[in-house]
Amino acid sequence: MDPYLNEWLNLVIRFAHLITGIAWIGASFYFVWLDNHLETPPQGKADNGIGGDLWAIHGGGFYEVAKYKLAPPKIPTTLHWFKWEAYTTWITGFLLLSLMFYVGAESYLIDKRVADLTQWQAILLGIGSIVVGVGIYEVLVRTKLRNHGMILGLILMLVATALSYGLTQIFSARGAYMHMGAIIGTIMAGNVFFGIMPSQRALVKAVEEGTAPDPAYGLNAKVRSTHNTYVTLPIIFIMISNHYPMTFNHSANWLVLMVIILITAAVRQYFVLRHFGKQKPLILVGSVVATVVLAFAIAPRSVELTAQQQQQVVTDAQVSQIIEQRCGSCHSENPSDTIFTIAPAGIIFTDVDNIKQWAPRIKARVIDAKDMPFMNKTAMTDEERHQLAIWLAKNAQNSQP
Repeated sequence: MDPYLNEWLNLVIRFAHLITGIAWIGASFYFVWLDNHLETPPQGKADNGIGGDLWAIHGGGFYEVAKYKLAPPKIPTTLHWFKWEAYTTWITGFLLLSLMFYVGAESYLIDKRVADLTQWQAILLGIGSIVVGVGIYEVLVRTKLRNHGMILGLILMLVATALSYGLTQIFSARGAYMHMGAIIGTIMAGNVFFGIMPSQRALVKAVEEGTAPDPAYGLNAKVRSTHNTYVTLPIIFIMISNHYPMTFNHSANWLVLMVIILITAAVRQYFVLRHFGKQKPLILVGSVVATVVLAFAIAPRSVELTAQQQQQVVTDAQVSQIIEQRCGSCHSENPSDTIFTIAPAGIIFTDVDNIKQWAPRIKARVIDAKDMPFMNKTAMTDEERHQLAIWLAKNAQNSQP
């Protein structure tokens, strides 16, 4: 695909995914908040079937919201449904996944250092992992385990951990994280399609026919809606994780992902409880502490030079050559890379002074974390990294006052 066209498709689909995702998550957050803030209505409303009501002020006006215990006596002419936010988020998400990780499999999904896959093998494994992950969830949530939230949650975490580990054994770290996001996102959209919408249709049908709705539909929708609530923050993290390689380039990246999922789910739990008027600040404090501990635990070790290496002489010309050969295909005024047609983050290495300007970032990404060059596409050797480390260390010493 033409790189310029690829960039525009990426921009348009990503923007659409962001907009629809905001609409879905925003509606989800609002209705969870709304449901948890309903108060006991006055007797007059209760006699008319109102189970809870709420007053709010926003945008210069007062709003009165009422929720029926079951349903109104008849369906109003205009009834607003909330479903397309979920469906369009999934559709745009899958299109973006296909464009970046399937069309661009050789750049983003396949890491020869992990598994030597062909493009079609990677695509089939990617789609297969989504089908397997969603399939396992659908089987479990349709059993009696749905009535035992803690047990089901534990089983699902074990399944997610196994999937996370398995994906990191066949895909690039970034590709593995994105496919975990795709699995969770598909489960969320499936919860709307298989659980929440059928329940709402059954409720509307019962009102139209004047019969009592089957409570099983409502219970199924409640379980699935609860699951969606707790994975909202984890999937938002996964969506932005590709910008932060320190989270997925660790040797135990699958475990890092599981820890972050637990931390973000705990943060969501804090706000859900807060909706009920239950203040549990220790949950939030614990999440912050866990994040700090995780950051220290996965921090790359700074490379220390041996006495012999410190005596070596590495010239500016040698460093310029290394940067040009291993980094110049992306970080130049006219990149030759087939994917990165514009220098990532606007970082361009034009001369030695420019390299010195970015020395701290080069040390952090090329020497310590070793996540650059991207998936080592340009085959930078350990010897070249050592030469860069020596040169950077000596220039850092010379720059000190």
